Amino acid sequence: MSIIDREILSLLRDVTERIILPRYQNLDAGEIEDKGGNDPVTIADRESEAALREGLEKLAPGLAVVGEEAAHADPAVLERLQGACWIVDPIDGTRNFAAGKPPFGILIAQADEGLAQSGWIYDCLTGRFCAAHRGKGAFVGGERIEARETGETPPVAAISLLFMDDAKREAMKAHICPHYRLVDIPYCAAEQYPRLALGENDVSIFERTLAWDHAAAALWLEEAGGKVARPDDGSPYRVDEVGRTGLVGAASPRLWDDMAKRLAALRAPAAGVRANPATSP
Repeated sequence: MSIIDREILSLLRDVTERIILPRYQNLDAGEIEDKGGNDPVTIADRESEAALREGLEKLAPGLAVVGEEAAHADPAVLERLQGACWIVDPIDGTRNFAAGKPPFGILIAQADEGLAQSGWIYDCLTGRFCAAHRGKGAFVGGERIEARETGETPPVAAISLLFMDDAKREAMKAHICPHYRLVDIPYCAAEQYPRLALGENDVSIFERTLAWDHAAAALWLEEAGGKVARPDDGSPYRVDEVGRTGLVGAASPRLWDDMAKRLAALRAPAAGVRANPATSP
């Protein structure tokens, strides 16, 4: 394990033990708020983000920090994603944490020029620590890992429909879901991405692609040999594409390609209708 990995792990453990776990299954009603759109935030999210920011600023003085809660309070914070920065999700899976159930974790990435260069994923309850550095592979607890498919037929898929509009949601249910064995959505990227690399899931579709949810985890899966990319054009995930939606992660490039082809076929008829006004009512 590298020096920076050890330092990040020490910080994650400290914040988990000192701030997050004491509030787990111990939140008062007034300590949980809804940011809008059924997107909860707790006092533990805010306190852990502050502690993580303080710790990261000590590790790299002067490097900008983009935290989920800071960005919610001031969207101008998102402009920092265009340069060198830390990206922090203080509690990924807040919906679960607030309900007093797993999974939930912490995600930290270091990015530059729109791409994550390093990423760390920490499961607060099990202590699983995932780390990746661009071009240097993916690790779990200091051991290098390679992504593996489940080997099941049909492939195992976790498809998040939560943030899709009604038409897209129904199209997914009718034309994409029947080709896969669907499993639960953990509502936690810190859990979903490891499932894709560790032989539990084969492919996952994400609609919302916020940097704090995906920067660290997408890099880690890619470094493990999986594939994470935009399904519409196959481009890699970038942290500075604020507002862009749609992302597919898979345990292998083959599985990613299969899903991308199905999604392209789903889009093609709609595109044809739009292109021919004579067919419109």
